[in-house]
Amino acid sequence: MQPYRRHRGRAVPLDRSDVDTDQIIPAEHLRRIERTGFGPFLFAAWRKDPSFVLNDPGFEGATILLTGPNFGCGSSREHAVWALEDAGFRTVIAPSFADIFRNNCTKVGLLPVELPAETVRALMAAVEAEPGTELTVDLEAKTVTGAGILATFGIDGFTRWRLLEGLDDIGLSLRHEREIEAYERARPARLPTVG
Repeated sequence: MQPYRRHRGRAVPLDRSDVDTDQIIPAEHLRRIERTGFGPFLFAAWRKDPSFVLNDPGFEGATILLTGPNFGCGSSREHAVWALEDAGFRTVIAPSFADIFRNNCTKVGLLPVELPAETVRALMAAVEAEPGTELTVDLEAKTVTGAGILATFGIDGFTRWRLLEGLDDIGLSLRHEREIEAYERARPARLPTVG
């Protein structure tokens, strides 16, 4: 997983509340077994509308998604996070997230940032007024800056450390690789081994 320390990127406003995971990545696109290749199907139903914000060339290449409250609700599908990541997003900023979605984000290095609704609204207004607006999300300082706004956000210490270090669940386990290998060597030969 790529470490997340500080990210500067173009923002796109998705001014919708209660966006569920089926809207993020429809079920008919969940046939892949890899974590990649989901980006083209991100918001597939909404992308059919030419006026949908992600179809606007002014927001092309955006890596920060601004959205409404309760983002990522619905089923617990990890594919929703994978689709956002595969489409190039590094950060999603919203007033609130569904718990499972937020946890799935942090497991792949996509940073979910919760800010007060009025702050998200101000960021959306600035980005809508001037497509191409860049924001800076600094995980070390726990700040979002840009468009004349400076906002701080909270994140639990362990999750922040994992993201700063670029450690997913496998990376956390591999920090104990020597101990795991020693344990495997000491096991009786009659027992199954890893690898």
